[in-house]
Amino acid sequence: MSEKNESSCASCSAAEGAGGSCGGVGVAESLRDVLISSTLEKIRYKIFVMSGKGGVGKSSIAVNMACALSLRGYRVGLLDVDIHGPSVPHMLGLSGNLEVEQGPVIKPKKFSENLFVVSMQSLLTDPDQAVLWRGPMKTSAIRQFISDVDWGELDFLVIDSPPGTGDEHMTVLKTIPDALCLVVTTPQEVSLADVRKALNFLQYAQANILGVVENMSGLVCPHCRKEIELFKKGGGRLLAEKHGLPFLGAVPLDPVTVLAGDIGKPVVLLDEDTPVKRALLALADAVAEAAQSGLEAYVSMRP
Repeated sequence: MSEKNESSCASCSAAEGAGGSCGGVGVAESLRDVLISSTLEKIRYKIFVMSGKGGVGKSSIAVNMACALSLRGYRVGLLDVDIHGPSVPHMLGLSGNLEVEQGPVIKPKKFSENLFVVSMQSLLTDPDQAVLWRGPMKTSAIRQFISDVDWGELDFLVIDSPPGTGDEHMTVLKTIPDALCLVVTTPQEVSLADVRKALNFLQYAQANILGVVENMSGLVCPHCRKEIELFKKGGGRLLAEKHGLPFLGAVPLDPVTVLAGDIGKPVVLLDEDTPVKRALLALADAVAEAAQSGLEAYVSMRP
């Protein structure tokens, strides 16, 4: 899935985007639609982790939630659709490229018996290589991450997204119409303002929202272990209440989270019992319960 290959029919992609068509591309995309449907039928719940704001810890939430769900015995896939800034493999301590079997079938990286990972990072020969792709190529890559990957039977597919509300988000919501969106925010107004824009985006996309999580909710002092309201607290809960959305949990900021990310070991897998570890495990339980409780737990954002 190199840029060279993606660019080989750039004129066809441009024509499609402008309402035109190319016979070969049309047939290929129809086949891909069939493969995507077949793959998604084997996955019970698709959790789309997103936010309109960068730096709120979406990847940390996605990685730890996926790990926590796998610890609970669920079979979990973790899909990193941040094409330009993938960080999931580093946070899990994974290296090396994805394996391609006969035909176009790609094997996800196996992190544990219950957790399997796919990221753009695992397709690059140089981890420091920049991915200079535009919308159609990103859309094609994300669709391939679903259609061409041998995910097998999954209880959960956790999807980590880049900041904003761009091509990646539209592609995921269009490709996976039953995706359940988990919206991540931090307590301060500068974050909440962007998250409100993301909720507006989800309204127009007619997406299903599973709930809101407040990350960096207070700081756990590494010395006395008391909590400091560094970025305030409660903004995420108030946002959820205002929009009639479920509030699924608050995760404190803890220096151990930074250490865990640097060493490639998620917080929920550390031996030490910390407030942030307990909060992340509780969040995973809340997400699993909400996803399993039926359609009445989801809020459809209709315009």
